[in-house]
Amino acid sequence: QVQLVEFGGGLVQAGGSLRLSCAASGSISSINVMAWYRQAPGKQRELVARITSSGSTDYADSVKDRFSISRDNTKTTVYLQMNSLKPEDTAVYYCNQQQWGLNFWGQGTQVTVSS
Repeated sequence: QVQLVEFGGGLVQAGGSLRLSCAASGSISSINVMAWYRQAPGKQRELVARITSSGSTDYADSVKDRFSISRDNTKTTVYLQMNSLKPEDTAVYYCNQQQWGLNFWGQGTQVTVSS
């Protein structure tokens, strides 16, 4: 099992920045993909960004050039730097880890961007 805990959500004005962190613990494979998803009220959960254990990254078109995903050298913590935030970025952000063909999720952290 893998446990994921997110930190860093909150309220920010449009144009501001936030940094989310997600710490993984438990039985962590050296080969995995860590990602951030988000879900706004009344909408489906969507992929925001992901990073593989080799460091390859992928972003949703809506956040390219504004968000940046990274992970630490132990590969147990993933970060999401969010710049130039917009009201439409308001959502619950979930950390996700994929390994062994399984998906593990954090509890989510609220990000609210005021206009």
